[in-house]
Amino acid sequence: MNAATMLRHLHLYASALAAACFIATMAFAQEPAAPTAPRDAPRYQPAAPDAVPEATPEATPEADRTAQPTDAGPLAPLEWLAGCWRGTVNQREFREHWLPLRGGMLIGAGQQVSRGRMQDYEYLRIEPRADGVVFSQFSGDRKETTFKLASTTIEDKDTIFTFANVADAFPARLVYRRGADGWLYETIDGTLDGKERRVIYPLRRIDCESGELILK
Repeated sequence: MNAATMLRHLHLYASALAAACFIATMAFAQEPAAPTAPRDAPRYQPAAPDAVPEATPEATPEADRTAQPTDAGPLAPLEWLAGCWRGTVNQREFREHWLPLRGGMLIGAGQQVSRGRMQDYEYLRIEPRADGVVFSQFSGDRKETTFKLASTTIEDKDTIFTFANVADAFPARLVYRRGADGWLYETIDGTLDGKERRVIYPLRRIDCESGELILK
């Protein structure tokens, strides 16, 4: 190869190299720049859990109980019945459980068990009617028996509520006597088969869950 030919080849090589460098420079200039956050953009903060509103006195169970209106009226003297009562005589246990006075009515249930076997049960209701305060009791195997409050008397420190049977049947009277120190004496009496009958059931107020005596 003579000098002229070598010189021509070097010129062509330099031209090609310059063209390649120009193309590479243009391609780099046209690439989009990586996005950058503005200087004043807030940094990422994890979302806080929904705030739980603090309980207000109006929303607490204690406030709800105190906010309920008191059931006044003819049954107010019998409000003390609410709770559980138990008595035992000759291995025969009898219980009564009364719900608190609500809606102008007292509702309860009674149960009698002897030597571990069910003897009797009844549903109880005391309510004011147009003709006075009425005590009704009934169980699943007999019709309802209704008594009407005939008198309320005080003897010593005891209060005696006497209910008279509205029908000519036994028992003629049902007596609830509120005694001291958590005692309740229930008496049924009347004439049965031509003879005067009287049965007294002594009960004590107990804690509905533990069964322990409550003196009040």
